[in-house]
Amino acid sequence: MGKENRARIKSIGIVLDGNRRFAKELMKAPWHGHKIGLEKSREALQWVCDAGIQYMTAYVLSIDNLRSRPKRELAFILKYIGMEADNIARNMDHIAHRYGVRVRFIGRTDLLPPWLQKKIEKAEEATKNYSNHFLNIAVAYGGQQEIVDAAKKITEKALDGTISLKQIDEDAVREALYTGDQPHPDLIVRTGGEKRLSNFLSFQSAYSELVFLDKKWPEMKKEDFNQVLDDFGKRQRRFGK
Repeated sequence: MGKENRARIKSIGIVLDGNRRFAKELMKAPWHGHKIGLEKSREALQWVCDAGIQYMTAYVLSIDNLRSRPKRELAFILKYIGMEADNIARNMDHIAHRYGVRVRFIGRTDLLPPWLQKKIEKAEEATKNYSNHFLNIAVAYGGQQEIVDAAKKITEKALDGTISLKQIDEDAVREALYTGDQPHPDLIVRTGGEKRLSNFLSFQSAYSELVFLDKKWPEMKKEDFNQVLDDFGKRQRRFGK
């Protein structure tokens, strides 16, 4: 039954947690963990595509992390994000190109350094015509902030008469989100042992199934991912009923 139900997963969200603790256990600097975590993310994208899941949202850097992480560590994180954006933009052997994955960076990306914004734009441009799979990379992201930004969009439409007050409902909010043109995640996975969503997809996760793994993100293996999918397949989704 589990494998049959895997096909029902259209969208998955992943909180990539545990990079710093992984590095600490190896007695390495925190950014070593982030580098290994980035490499693991490429593997995970292939797992998702091979499983036939069309949409993936990866929580890479929260808006809180952007404000609170030590400057040197943050500099390395932004550097690695930029390197991966370059890789997507230039390397046609990247998993995104091989599997036809459209890449988008979601969040308040205007808070990122201008040099990184340019790299992000090039990565998005390089994959804009793909439609086999869709990858959202959540950077400078916060679920509450996403809802606030959606509210601003709706308010602007209301003020210019594009939408009336009666038309403001759940669908209107959904369409105004960063992921407004995509299905909400069927499944959200968090690695690293913490059992909370930490401001990730606050609106979209209302009826998502949740899986929390003790393994840190760099330790994640394909067998673990397949076990998560099997676990999802055994669940009976109720959608509030």
